[in-house]
Amino acid sequence: MTDNILLEIKHLSKKYDEAHPLRDVNCTVSKGEVISIIGPSGTGKSTLLRCINRLETPTCGEIYIMGEKITDDPKEIRKMRREVGMVFQSFNLFSNMNVLENIITGPVMLRGTSKEEAVKRGMELLQMVGLSGKEHHFPDELSGGQKQRVAIARALAMEPKILLFDEPTSALDPKMVNEVLYVIRGLAAKDYTMLIVTHEMRFAEYVSSRVFYMDEGVIFEDGTPDQIFHHPNEMKTRAFVNHYHTYETTFNDNKFDLAGVTAELAEFVKKQYMNQKQQTALEHIFEECVVVELLSSEKNVYPVHFCAMCGENGEDCSVELTYCGVPFNPFDREESLSIKIVKPFLDEVNYSCNNGENKLLMQVKRL
Repeated sequence: MTDNILLEIKHLSKKYDEAHPLRDVNCTVSKGEVISIIGPSGTGKSTLLRCINRLETPTCGEIYIMGEKITDDPKEIRKMRREVGMVFQSFNLFSNMNVLENIITGPVMLRGTSKEEAVKRGMELLQMVGLSGKEHHFPDELSGGQKQRVAIARALAMEPKILLFDEPTSALDPKMVNEVLYVIRGLAAKDYTMLIVTHEMRFAEYVSSRVFYMDEGVIFEDGTPDQIFHHPNEMKTRAFVNHYHTYETTFNDNKFDLAGVTAELAEFVKKQYMNQKQQTALEHIFEECVVVELLSSEKNVYPVHFCAMCGENGEDCSVELTYCGVPFNPFDREESLSIKIVKPFLDEVNYSCNNGENKLLMQVKRL
């Protein structure tokens, strides 16, 4: 591990009795990186942060902080938490302590900092987060945004190598969100290393050096803000960041209900206010590319996943097909009647094959 890598996660998994929020998470985080973690609810984003800070014990996998493997030894966990600060969505301030006491308790008790030095640093941090003059107030005298800024100052007081933010604005009134995001943007400008679980997409795009899109318990796509928000490689990422609507179905063999799938597709078209030409396009793509070229062939292509996607009122319609087996792009067979039927409905076709998975992304013309 290089000196520049502060965090490394290998095959991290977390399973409860009936839930499996993390399935196989792998990543590295380098010094100075600001990584926003986005994705649908229930996909393990907060669980990932809690496992890093050992508030949750992983089912399996390994976590390294500055090259040191994190174990279940309480002494090792306490040592790690001196280097990894965490800011919660619910603030978690001590209600019986004033603002300054909340900030200086950790450095004094856990790092052995003198009270005089801790107070000096605490006052500097309060000025940094815009709360000078609030040091003697108690948490119940503060607004939600002020409480969260105190929580950020408290985390910074420990001089951590990594900061973890778990939905830092989700519990706030909309009017208070910007004051907290402003503080986090300031930290990014000071080269703090941060992992931020957030639903604020514009903020994530602006503040991040990298973005993780999480889905199905894994980091589904990892890229720059420009890639994730404007040129995502994965259909699920694209659907999430653009608030797209999707219709998805998977075929595990060639025994399927053609009429049933066609009816479901027609219902999707209706709900999204798509026009008759768009419905015809999707039906042809499904019948010719999926049924004829894949499901009716003798190739070992299963499972086959079909996903139709569109924006509001049927805008920006596309279809993604993923299927297994040897590299096979139906659009290479220009003489195929099926391809001749489908092509007039498409603006663009992109094909790729990686590790035995074929992927076709077809952009439907504005009809």
